[in-house]
Amino acid sequence: MSTTDRCLTGLHRRWGLSPSTLAPGCFASVMATGIVSIGAELKGLHLLSVALFWLAVALYVFFIVLTAVRLVRYRDAVRDDLHDPTRAFGFFTAVAGTNVLATGLVGFGMIPLALVLFGLGALLWLVLGYGIPFTAILGSSTRPVSAGVNGTWLVWAVAAQSVAVAASSLGIELPNTPYADPGLAAFLALTAVVMWAVGLALYVVCVVAIGVRILRHRFGPKDLDAPYWVTMGALAITIVAGSRILDLGEAPLLEATRVLIGASSALLWAVATWLIPALVAAGIWKHAVLRVPMTYAAGLWSMVFPVGMHSVASIYLGRSDHVPAIEWIGQHWFWVALAVWAIVFAAMITSFVRTLRRP
Repeated sequence: MSTTDRCLTGLHRRWGLSPSTLAPGCFASVMATGIVSIGAELKGLHLLSVALFWLAVALYVFFIVLTAVRLVRYRDAVRDDLHDPTRAFGFFTAVAGTNVLATGLVGFGMIPLALVLFGLGALLWLVLGYGIPFTAILGSSTRPVSAGVNGTWLVWAVAAQSVAVAASSLGIELPNTPYADPGLAAFLALTAVVMWAVGLALYVVCVVAIGVRILRHRFGPKDLDAPYWVTMGALAITIVAGSRILDLGEAPLLEATRVLIGASSALLWAVATWLIPALVAAGIWKHAVLRVPMTYAAGLWSMVFPVGMHSVASIYLGRSDHVPAIEWIGQHWFWVALAVWAIVFAAMITSFVRTLRRP
């Protein structure tokens, strides 16, 4: 085998850059980069926000192409992933990544393109939101299915809330553009409220499933991987969706749910903030106490996204509820999110270079 062939084999094995080995959760890097971009825009760092956004777009296009090739040429591998409860829920990163980009486009005033991406994200949610539970749970050969539950299941709830965030963000900005339409605005408001509720219900379902997994099956330090940070990230995006809904205009459905959403958002922020020290302590226990090696893996992006989302959630909640202390936390937590993003991005590039050089 030539050096080039060995390098390609290493890339395929360690990075999943071959369509045949592409991980279902590959769009997590798009989610993470996109949300840090939105956080930078809220901080007033426009140039940084634009740079990160277009990097997220490049990653999105790259993984779209690989996914399309995989669907055409490696359908058996895709089918296996859809029936694997440990991997199938990673496909929801495509939904969340699409809607994060749609939300970013709203912030930049690119409403028509944002509507297109929102439509794509909503369509993906309808297909995957109903399809994956059937394939990964009812159609899985893994028994009991609870043994295959992991942190990626929570991306199911994140994907639902991403639709709510994109819909509410569009609903806020649409009346101020030439594309204003009362019917579309009412549809976006309805979609935002419905998906907020669905996402919250799915979060409860997934947390219960994870609890059953931990209590009934062996759970060692290697099982406590980065995607478990989504337990906090899913709450954070629920807060963002709730805060955006509170900023929507007047509508009968909003008036009926505004108090519930506002109170829930404040309580969920407290729970999400409380989870952060627990997740940090779990990482210290795993890597410092039990000496599990800390190396780059694509799943680390599932940690970056929740950290960035908590910053965005705090800023939005602080502004919508007029609580400067919460916004202050979000403004300063952004630097933590940016640092974590930079560390993981540097680790990714370093790992990539080492893989290329390794014989």
